[in-house]
Amino acid sequence: MEINKMNFIEEMEWRGMLHDMTPGAKEALEKGMCKAYIGFDPTAPSLTIGNYVQLMVLTLFQKSGHQPIVLMGGATGRIGDPSGKDKERQLKSYEELDNNLAHQVKQMEKFLNFQTGENKALLRNNIDFYKDMNILDFLRNVGKTLTVNYMMSKDSVKNRLDTGLSFTEFSYQLLQAYDFQYLYDNDGCQFQMGGSDQWGNITSGTEFIRRNLESAKAYAVTSKLLAKADGKKFGKSEQGNIWLDPNMTSPYQFYQFWLKASNEDLPMFLKYFSLKSRETIEALITQAQEDPQAVTSILSEELTKRIHGDEAFENAKNVSQVIFNKKLDNVALKAMNPETLEMVSKEVPSFELASKETDLSKVLCQDSEVFTSVSEYRRAIKGNALSVNKNKVASHEHNLTEADFIHGKYLMVENGKKNKFMLVVNS
Repeated sequence: MEINKMNFIEEMEWRGMLHDMTPGAKEALEKGMCKAYIGFDPTAPSLTIGNYVQLMVLTLFQKSGHQPIVLMGGATGRIGDPSGKDKERQLKSYEELDNNLAHQVKQMEKFLNFQTGENKALLRNNIDFYKDMNILDFLRNVGKTLTVNYMMSKDSVKNRLDTGLSFTEFSYQLLQAYDFQYLYDNDGCQFQMGGSDQWGNITSGTEFIRRNLESAKAYAVTSKLLAKADGKKFGKSEQGNIWLDPNMTSPYQFYQFWLKASNEDLPMFLKYFSLKSRETIEALITQAQEDPQAVTSILSEELTKRIHGDEAFENAKNVSQVIFNKKLDNVALKAMNPETLEMVSKEVPSFELASKETDLSKVLCQDSEVFTSVSEYRRAIKGNALSVNKNKVASHEHNLTEADFIHGKYLMVENGKKNKFMLVVNS
């Protein structure tokens, strides 16, 4: 069951997501449909789970009956936001930024409704705001609005004065402020939203509009930055960032990230990311006190299906079975589809085989690096530690058959309880 239409600010407060808002924001939202935007700079090749927090904010905004605007930073991405940075960003090439932007747009289109309804999401790119503006226009129409004193008062600037801040990054605040006015003028957008670290930039936008447009009403709403109970940065795993691109973070790794959520983080994760009803979420939070594993399974399923789809979730769950389920037998392993076994080969040490060699000792000691020597191979068999496709190997003279190669190409080899390998015939 998905959430029903709600009061946006009340929903943000209940979920513990609301950080701050300017006076009058709540009242303006209660008068009728409003438009709000969040900006995304394409400085990475994919969105991350950290970016997805802001997509959840836009999702809740849209489900509240309001109209979300995604503003892609085709221009601001070329400058670099100094917020939260202790040193100057390394500028990326225009080609890289354009490729990143195109890919991120495709990802956005999966998570918001851009197709139907009077409040369907809008997509804008701020390169369109600046591509025909020359430097004199910028200085007269944009640079004249906010004083240097005002801009210097922002934390994103003050925190960089000791380490150094280029005019390029100093001007970012002006670009973001003008973005807001452009959307206000052209789309009737009254709200800018973002993470709490963006408060300074966002309120620069409300001030920019106030100074340029008499009687204009523009508002800021920010959400809390998500932090894990243990103090570690949210969206990070042992492998690094959790990306929404399956080629950068596999559906299995994504699924496992949520499955391994700590008991302390689980209530927060449910409130930030679940689209189940409030009653269901509260019931799950209560259930988590007694059976957290069952609740992490529910959350992992919901998010993996939403981000990667039903088939990817089933494959990720099956990969977990192959890697962790001690009761999985040969029959169940051979019933796995090729996609699942291919995913396993990316999560455990894997070796390519040139052909379907029958001599197991040659396969494991020469054609791959499962064992460094034949004597090590024999010791594993003697210790009852070696299995192929979940069947124990009883003799060092064991030969493979055509039937051992699952789907004609996969061999699952285990040496003891923890050492798992996938051998794949390269054909």
